[in-house]
Amino acid sequence: MTAPRRPLALITGASRGIGAATARLLAPRYDLVLGGRDEKRLATLAGELTEAGPVAVRTVAVELTDDDALAAALDGIDRLDALVHSAGVGELGTVAETTAQTWRHQFDVNVVAVAETTRLLLPALRAAGADTGADVVLVNSGSGLTARAGWGSYAASKFALRAFGDALRAEESGHGIRVTSVHPGRVDTAMQERVVAHEGGEYDGSRFLRPESVGAAILAALTATRDAHLTEIVVRPQG
Repeated sequence: MTAPRRPLALITGASRGIGAATARLLAPRYDLVLGGRDEKRLATLAGELTEAGPVAVRTVAVELTDDDALAAALDGIDRLDALVHSAGVGELGTVAETTAQTWRHQFDVNVVAVAETTRLLLPALRAAGADTGADVVLVNSGSGLTARAGWGSYAASKFALRAFGDALRAEESGHGIRVTSVHPGRVDTAMQERVVAHEGGEYDGSRFLRPESVGAAILAALTATRDAHLTEIVVRPQG
């Protein structure tokens, strides 16, 4: 008897933080495509996952803002059950001190690259959606719901990412594709260390969400029964 096909999930930003934690949580259920810029970290994670269980893992080391390289890296994926956008950048600063270059870079990574990756993979997502259903998960931020002083360009990019998710959800629901925006509070990651340093504070990771906690919210969205659609998930640190 032929074993049932394992669903396939692609995770961007998988070399560390929320992306890597999500990969570990998805590995028992999904075969994986791990995307990121750090080829060595991706290979290490792939080895860890394949050693732990019967999962097929492919790594894709690519700069998401390089359109040609991205298209080449994603070529050949003809069916995709889940796309998790975890890659992103967070550059802080007041409106007075934030340059046009920072605004463009932040939107390029946090919005344009997400849109282009999704566009390229839509035929593969629709192929799965027409059969058993497919999912797109956007790892957004609390800053995609509320903008604060000093977070202008980052928050603007995350508000835009939320709008992208809303539009994609409305356009693709008829193709069996669910779209979930996950809005975590502060997470214990390398990016958070840079944020705290920027704010002049002393870093204490225990005050923040663990990456695995955000990964669990992503897993909940992906494994919800098909009659349910978790359109927006907000996760905050306890206390």
